[in-house]
Amino acid sequence: MSTTPVSSAPPRRVRHQARDAAAVMAFSLVLSLSCAVGFLLLAHLGR
Repeated sequence: MSTTPVSSAPPRRVRHQARDAAAVMAFSLVLSLSCAVGFLLLAHLGR
């Protein structure tokens, strides 16, 4: 009896993981910049 798990999907390559990590970093950058601009606009309009 074999103890190795049977997987139908091939293992993910490092470049796929790097692409996913870059996508998360880009999303985080856009989200943080939009929050910062939104807070600046609120502070400017609140004067």
